[in-house]
Amino acid sequence: MQNHTLDSATRTWPSRLGGEVQTYLWRWQGQPVTAVYETLGNGQPVLVLPALSTVSTRAEMKQLAIALAAQFQVIVPDWPGFGDSDRLRLTYQPSLFKQFLHDFVQAKFTLPIAVIAAGHAAGYALALAAEKFQAFSKIILTAPTWRGPLAVMGAPLIMRNGVRELVRSPLIGQLLYGLNTRPGFLKWMYRRHVFVDAAKLTPGYIQQRFQGTQRPGARYAPAAFVTGSLDPVQTRKEFLTYLQGLSVPLMAVVAEQSPPASKAEMEAIAAMPNVQVARLPGTLGMAEEYGEAVAAAILPFLTHPVGQNIESSS
Repeated sequence: MQNHTLDSATRTWPSRLGGEVQTYLWRWQGQPVTAVYETLGNGQPVLVLPALSTVSTRAEMKQLAIALAAQFQVIVPDWPGFGDSDRLRLTYQPSLFKQFLHDFVQAKFTLPIAVIAAGHAAGYALALAAEKFQAFSKIILTAPTWRGPLAVMGAPLIMRNGVRELVRSPLIGQLLYGLNTRPGFLKWMYRRHVFVDAAKLTPGYIQQRFQGTQRPGARYAPAAFVTGSLDPVQTRKEFLTYLQGLSVPLMAVVAEQSPPASKAEMEAIAAMPNVQVARLPGTLGMAEEYGEAVAAAILPFLTHPVGQNIESSS
């Protein structure tokens, strides 16, 4: 695997998608943050936003990105605090991720672009579009979610905040994070919520995901995600409000084997007027596990001229 030297002779980032790796130097509340992103293919640009999770990385979008790169220029960033981007001890919160997305798009694109947002990324893309952010030409949501794991489980806010602060602490936090990122636990998590086909969870695959959890500072952003601190909204009503009066064409891809609570949120989005809908096999990791199928389902929507209707796929 080829490494790409980006800003010095000593710091390199590996290609996760087989494309060109670059960095975007961003600032949050005066703190410099280096975000890593990767580009492959040629044509009209499409921004692909990975889902947030304990092991979030742009590598999850590889199959989807390669399939789309036959017709488009595909850009896939690692969110701050995840993947190869800086994992600083910041207070990770929705305003941080929404501002990052706003600034990244403004800095890298001169014309409106299509955006594909997986999981929690859906809320940030929709929030900007609802504010009449003019940089998106189309929005595609794949297995969209908005609640972190502990919130889905019904843990009260005071408990979730306490867990987040424990994980952020120097000693206990490292222990708790270590317990929740052991290879055995990661495999259990993938089998329960992320992949349908357990045969794909090979020792090599799980080891790759485990290695991604071992970077310095790796626990801070995942702790925020797991405890619901990155949830873009607090209620389904708030989330659906983003869709009301949305002027940007929108497509939602529902993962048929998703956990019941997550599936209910996807179906609520699919039931909204003017939403193109596709239903495909998969669960919360659908964009990774079935990337080629997702690409095939969304290509008609991506290639169709804005302003003309197309039939929903199912």
